[in-house]
Amino acid sequence: MLKPVRAIFLQRLALAVGLTLPVLAHADFIADSQGSMELRNFYQNRDFRQSAAKQSRVGNWSQAFMLRMQSGFTEGPVGFGLDYLGLLGVKLDSGRGRSGDGTLPFGPHSKRPVDDFSHMGVTGKLRLSKTRLDVGILTPTLPVVFRDDARLMPQTFDGALVESREIPQLTLTGGQLWRSRTRESAGSDRMYLAGRSADFDSGAFDVLGASYDVGHGLSASVFRGELRDVYQQNFYGLVHKLALGPSMNLLTDLRFFDSDSAGSAKAGSVDNRNFNVMSTLAFGAHKVGLAYQRMYGDDAFPTLNGYTPPYTANLVTIGTFTNALEQSWQARYDFDFVALGLPGLSFMSRYVSGDDIRTSSGSGQEWERDTDLAYVIQSGSLQGLSLRWRNAVYRSSYASDIDENRLILSYTLKLW
Repeated sequence: MLKPVRAIFLQRLALAVGLTLPVLAHADFIADSQGSMELRNFYQNRDFRQSAAKQSRVGNWSQAFMLRMQSGFTEGPVGFGLDYLGLLGVKLDSGRGRSGDGTLPFGPHSKRPVDDFSHMGVTGKLRLSKTRLDVGILTPTLPVVFRDDARLMPQTFDGALVESREIPQLTLTGGQLWRSRTRESAGSDRMYLAGRSADFDSGAFDVLGASYDVGHGLSASVFRGELRDVYQQNFYGLVHKLALGPSMNLLTDLRFFDSDSAGSAKAGSVDNRNFNVMSTLAFGAHKVGLAYQRMYGDDAFPTLNGYTPPYTANLVTIGTFTNALEQSWQARYDFDFVALGLPGLSFMSRYVSGDDIRTSSGSGQEWERDTDLAYVIQSGSLQGLSLRWRNAVYRSSYASDIDENRLILSYTLKLW
């Protein structure tokens, strides 16, 4: 029953963007297509623990519907295809006294969260040999622009990205982003530097990068991102996996960012360098990780507006530990309960502590402790249903003290 529906949808979608019916005659366009609906039920309760807090708590209960449809590519030397992304968020429970947690947008003339919000987009794609171009709605996961997907629905961008794997072991990436949508927004915005005025926006964020598999467990990457006339950021990364035995390995991930002003620097000076490294020892069902992160320069780590997270080791549930001059440590432990005969059940706990933070009143400190318990149903009619409880405790000498709980149920229904 789904096959005719799939064919009709793809034909109409192609016609809507100007493709002709002969293009659809190629079997791969339809035969290689995929469709899925991700259902995400999200509950968040954030309790402010500092004295004289302006608001005692915020939170919401909401439901997301994320429809993804991807065509195959047409046959021939140059293949064409289309992807579709439709996002709908629905409020189940929230109110004026508990709103403002970064999950649901406010109405245009009130401080109440809207009942629902949505957006959609089409991405045209082109494939030539081992090179692929995507133009339209994008969800990039690159070191210099890493989309946020930690709440109800993911952050999205409008732009064009090309990825080439023509040379063995080498991946080249380039492109440009034009607009962004926050994780709780239906409309798109021009991009600007987070923490600075939106009046100093830019119509283009340029991306260029390369990743190379050196061999022997080592890979290296170099990326550059530039928000025109605002800031530029260079990234250098090394990842190494060392086998220490039949069931033991050590993974080391080293990252360095160098950020400064670009062009006319219309949003003001930007001065930041970030060094971070994390090593994780995996043995059997256990993983033990240690991380160190150090900030240099006069400013905090620069990112795009819309909660775009920094691609750093100490990015955790609430804090990013990327304030000016901050240095931070992390200790993390993971356990897979398959070792105890409970496949699908996993546990994670981590602690991050940061100090030497430059604040308006001197030096500041902060710490965060996260606990994550997740289970994925392994069989039966609900196979693949994911249930996750995430608890975070955050304390700071200069910002709000927070206790937070998130409950997330996620299930992806394959349509064809």
